[in-house]
Amino acid sequence: MTILVAGSDRIDAGKTTFTVGLLSQFDAVGFKPRAGNDFWFDHDDAATAISAGRLYGKDATRLADASAGDLAPEDVNPVHRLWRPAPGKGQGLLGQERREFLVDRVGETFVVNGTVSLPDLVCEHLPLVDAVTVESLPELNDQTERRYLPHFRALAERIRNEDGAVVESYSDIARPIHGVEFGTVAVVEPRRVRVYDGARYLKACEFADGSARDGTMEKRVQDVVSLLDPRSTHALEPLTKTERDDPEEIAAVYETAYEALR
Repeated sequence: MTILVAGSDRIDAGKTTFTVGLLSQFDAVGFKPRAGNDFWFDHDDAATAISAGRLYGKDATRLADASAGDLAPEDVNPVHRLWRPAPGKGQGLLGQERREFLVDRVGETFVVNGTVSLPDLVCEHLPLVDAVTVESLPELNDQTERRYLPHFRALAERIRNEDGAVVESYSDIARPIHGVEFGTVAVVEPRRVRVYDGARYLKACEFADGSARDGTMEKRVQDVVSLLDPRSTHALEPLTKTERDDPEEIAAVYETAYEALR
């Protein structure tokens, strides 16, 4: 059984909380192929990892902790990007307004944005001596082919070999990894989850339009689900912090929604 959890909101859709409870309910392994955090907005989390010479975020940590087996965040999340706000005009290397990427962890190696100055904490603690530096989008695309894609292919094989796997997407991207078939898809947003047949959802991913900004490979969830009717829709109640911190409590509150994913 392999389930995809995607979100229709770019920020705070509730994907990770929903996924953590699902892992507890199904005794499965959680994966987040791509993740990222912000050196400014998520500074405490970023600083904790960086000070230990690592780069990961709280979402991957929660998935690893809730998964069956003894896993580290890097085990479930092969690619993690560190961002930083970029006040003023201009779109930077990746075309993101008011936001710039600093460094990517790709497996156990690093790719650095050579067009920006890195924070002292990053330079002092991350093992960047052998990191690859990119200064243009074509250079980054080349590294994507050389370094990133092999990790995604290896992760896809791991997911296929798991008896129970839950894959969490990032932002509002419809399909975070290729080479994996999903039996069921849960699209999470504040107050509700919509459940879709996995095969029909993946077919819709092929037909949905990608914007000029997103390119042809990354499709937005809303563009995909606009082509489909959900199999069912379920209300999601707000959770207290105590409930969000306990996978079994999440599973108890969202039990009806989880049963629809079987």
